Amino acid sequence: MPNIKPISDLRNYSAVLQDVAVGSPVYLTKNGRGCYAIIDIAEYEEYERFKAERWLMAELEKGRKSGEENGWLTIDDVKEHLRAIRNEK
Repeated sequence: MPNIKPISDLRNYSAVLQDVAVGSPVYLTKNGRGCYAIIDIAEYEEYERFKAERWLMAELEKGRKSGEENGWLTIDDVKEHLRAIRNEK
């Protein structure tokens, strides 16, 4: 069960931090809505990986939309583009 607390509980932040553990973040609400999450630093790498995955999925979605709207590139077009980039260096 998630550990959810109102943000006002941060007045006694040491009590809130005692509830944070690996695999058990504390979620803070503001005006009854989820607002923040406090995670154990051991989970930071997992959080960064999650952010990177979200970014990659968003970029892939942009590419899919671009392909549908502007037409798809052939493999030869991609190879030519990559050769041009390599030759610029």
